[in-house]
Amino acid sequence: MANRLVVLEGDDAHFVDALQRAWDDGDAVLPLDPRLPAPARAAVLAAAHPDEPIEPGDALVVATSGTSGAPKAAVLTHDAVIASALATTRRLQVDPDADRWLACLPLAHVGGLSVVTRAMHTGTPLSVHAAFDAPAVERAARAGCTLTSLVPIALQRIDPSLFRTILVGGQAPPSARPANVVATYGMTETGSGVVYDGIPLDGVEVRIGPDGEIHLRAPMLLRAYRDGGDPMLPGGWYPTGDLGEMSAGRLRVHGRRGDMIVTGGEKVWPTTVERALSEHPGVGEIAVLGRTDPDWGQRVVAVVVPRHASSPPTLDDLRDWAKQTLPAHAAPTVLTIVPSLPRTASGKVRRSDLTD
Repeated sequence: MANRLVVLEGDDAHFVDALQRAWDDGDAVLPLDPRLPAPARAAVLAAAHPDEPIEPGDALVVATSGTSGAPKAAVLTHDAVIASALATTRRLQVDPDADRWLACLPLAHVGGLSVVTRAMHTGTPLSVHAAFDAPAVERAARAGCTLTSLVPIALQRIDPSLFRTILVGGQAPPSARPANVVATYGMTETGSGVVYDGIPLDGVEVRIGPDGEIHLRAPMLLRAYRDGGDPMLPGGWYPTGDLGEMSAGRLRVHGRRGDMIVTGGEKVWPTTVERALSEHPGVGEIAVLGRTDPDWGQRVVAVVVPRHASSPPTLDDLRDWAKQTLPAHAAPTVLTIVPSLPRTASGKVRRSDLTD
């Protein structure tokens, strides 16, 4: 009898136990976020084809969180999951006798799930929270958790000094961050972050394609998508869809190819502007995007959640701040104040919602 794809829901220790049982039975697991509305749930299941058997060696089927479009379902093998766990453990010098992981991001997304799988494969103690709650995260650190993975918005809500190391991914990290906070680059298809503070993990190769696209080759890459699609280029390189550059052995990520803003013939990367403006004392959260303009091609738009609702920053404030470190053409020309930014369950800003 062919092994199955088991659908598991939840974000707690019961999920971890069920994952281990499924693997012991030779099955693969599709983590499904129980908070998904019915249409989104149906889209994930349609992409994952849960009624079809798995291939030998398949461990996980993880839906791409994405910020727009239909989800894909990436297949990660046991070999890939183990490679990811070991590479991270080596880079962070994790000691199972002294360290403890805290998983407090959704387990249906690779940022949270990879905390669980690396703890399982290295024998490192693990605590699992059903959801991110800042006071609970700080209590866990005081109780012995030394390592965790967060998104930038969650990082802002805790005292990071309570942990030995914090991995931050999912979107551009703040430019100013404590020394114990590691900026990671990766995606569902890479099984977790594969570049830490610009330096690839052991076994991870990075090249920049002719058009500036980041290509990755590594043992932790997906096998395929569940619909049979193989995204790999010749030679086993995965095209990320992100643009970037390598300098002195470090990767600098500019952003998604489709996110680049061209204003008056000048290229502007939203993540670069976001990093600069996030340091403004009046900015709580920020997203930068392009808006079509008949004269300039696009305008640079800053969508801001004020740090203090009673005193939001002005457009002139943000332009002056941006021009201290960025070219004038990168300074926003449109400011929209909002109470919150639309985000995916894994914490990414839904730029498509803001564009709409």
